[in-house]
Amino acid sequence: MIEREKLTVTIKKPLFAEIDKMIDGRKIRNRSHAAEFLIEEGLGINKVKTAFILAGGEGTRLRPLTYEIPKPLIPVHGKPLLEHTLELLRSHGIDDVVISLGYKADKIKNYFGDGSRYGMKFTYVVEDEKLGTAGPLRLAEKHLKSSFLVVWADVLAQIDLSDFIRNHKDNGGLITIALTSVEDVSSFGVVSLKGNKIVGFVEKPKKEDAPSNLINAGLAICEPGVLKHLPDKKYVMFEKDIYPQLAKKGEIYGYPFEGQWFDTGTHEAYERVLKEWGKNA
Repeated sequence: MIEREKLTVTIKKPLFAEIDKMIDGRKIRNRSHAAEFLIEEGLGINKVKTAFILAGGEGTRLRPLTYEIPKPLIPVHGKPLLEHTLELLRSHGIDDVVISLGYKADKIKNYFGDGSRYGMKFTYVVEDEKLGTAGPLRLAEKHLKSSFLVVWADVLAQIDLSDFIRNHKDNGGLITIALTSVEDVSSFGVVSLKGNKIVGFVEKPKKEDAPSNLINAGLAICEPGVLKHLPDKKYVMFEKDIYPQLAKKGEIYGYPFEGQWFDTGTHEAYERVLKEWGKNA
């Protein structure tokens, strides 16, 4: 956790009423927390400006649809799946985006271009061979010199990224993973939490054996130091090679959120997205 020191300041009395309006007991806990938040916002610190999007998968579970269309371009409510994520990033001031591609890379690059029509900057890295979910970080290392958000391109989430980022900075760990709750945990990797620190992962447990109903939601905030923990092999998975090891070292935290969340990887999930996405926005 980040160390704090006491600071006494004198402010105009009417400002207290405005500060108190910010306190919600969760995102802003008290007056001190509100003052800290306002100072950080005013100084423009503790921001994350870069996202790394994993968009190289073949989408095999969505075939035959993905024989012609790469999964990031499948339509959701009149726009490509990935465009919904880009809009979320932009709304929270994240405008420098590195996109890792593999399958049908040219189609994705041709559609999204350099990012200028979104008011963003896109950089592409392309896997010549399958590198897993964490292996592509090596291709983008020169672009990941400060805190960055990792996003799985087949995920749709309604999440307050700004609060997610503040939570990560307060924790002071190498990684903070966004966590969503599901009723059936048997198809997912489930986290074991101690406070807000992740202490372990259980892969596809029976419901009665699960330590929680919280799973990895496909978004994580990482510090550049994470790259030093990549094992010496080409194919590297966050889920198997990075997260469990950092959990043992006490360097990984969880951020549960309550907004809508979908993994669009199957036909059944895609159908749910078309019916339900954005209804409670």
